[in-house]
Amino acid sequence: MALSSPTVSVSEPKTGSSNNYLFPLILVTSLFFLWGMAYGLLDVLNKHFQEALKITTARSTLLQAAYFGAYFLIALPAGLFMNKFGYKKGIILGLLLYAFGAFLFYPASQQANFNFFLVALFILASGLACLETAANPYITVLGKPETSEFRLNLAQCFNGVGSFIGPVIGANLFFGDKGVAGNLDSVKMVYLVIGGVVLVIAGFFFRTHLPEIKESKLVSSEVLDKKPLFGHSNFTGSIIAQFFYVAAQVGVAALFINYCTEPGKGIDNTKAAYLLGVALILFTIGRFVGTALMKIIAPNKLLFFYAVINIFLSMIVIGDYSMISVYSLMAIFFFESIMFPTIFALGIKDLGHHTKKASSFIIMSIVGGALVPYAMGLITDKYSINYAYAIPLVCFIVVAWYGWKGYKVEH
Repeated sequence: MALSSPTVSVSEPKTGSSNNYLFPLILVTSLFFLWGMAYGLLDVLNKHFQEALKITTARSTLLQAAYFGAYFLIALPAGLFMNKFGYKKGIILGLLLYAFGAFLFYPASQQANFNFFLVALFILASGLACLETAANPYITVLGKPETSEFRLNLAQCFNGVGSFIGPVIGANLFFGDKGVAGNLDSVKMVYLVIGGVVLVIAGFFFRTHLPEIKESKLVSSEVLDKKPLFGHSNFTGSIIAQFFYVAAQVGVAALFINYCTEPGKGIDNTKAAYLLGVALILFTIGRFVGTALMKIIAPNKLLFFYAVINIFLSMIVIGDYSMISVYSLMAIFFFESIMFPTIFALGIKDLGHHTKKASSFIIMSIVGGALVPYAMGLITDKYSINYAYAIPLVCFIVVAWYGWKGYKVEH
């Protein structure tokens, strides 16, 4: 079923050429890389803090709770801020919060205080929530409406590149000092560098003109605009689907290293971190492949197909068939790749003046990533880590439903 994109207009130079969007697209796409790298490092920090700070698996997943809890609490205020002051100021605010949170990792490392790390990560992720609330809808409207899903998936490919680089950095630096279990010097160094880079990029945004998205009131959107936001079933369904998808994605990745280093598999922390990097390469490749496939397969159908495959792969992971299950766990990343941007793009279809607010609510649904990893950690500590992966299996069932039926726009 062919769907049209949100009816919006963008202020632009009088030439009207699509080239006017090129540099803004490149600059905004860099944001996808930045929050991808932050997320990629997060999953390695879980295992590193378990050993360096002597905490349980369940307690280490509070990192995910702080990270994705910030999305839940900050996304709506971020959307309101951008409604009033525009996307550019929202992006700059997000970058400044990102840098500030990264710099706080230094005193947290000095004190070796896990609670301090949670505060620093919450502030960092608050910045990311601002960036995602702005960048996702911004990308969908900087171009032709019929290619909005393609454009968002393409930008999200660079998110995958950043996610892959994060674990590679962690494998080399966080697990490098075998003889010093509590060494947090590498954490200080990495986040100081990240904070500096983010400040430089904030400077670029400050000095660059960005065309501002403005919701138009064209005839094609007026009929739909009479409906309240939550009267759009594709939007309400996307909140549910995005909650469960992010829950699955974060849960799968958060305990990846723990799963791989279980007795009998012969994998140590460093090798497991590299395997996580490979899994995230698969995630990135999946984004490019999925983006290409959307030229010939409807986005909702591809979403359904990928979700069904991940249901079966999750069954193999739960069965714990040694390396076969490890490879299946890695394969899940490939088929997760297109889910977030596709659910997002389908969710904001035909919302007219509701688009910015809808974006905030969909980003808020990322809170699923704050809740599920802790539940998986509890199951791991009390029973077995392979049983914990039954939770992502259920989540993928919900995603399959959205691709099959829940995405439909009711006119």
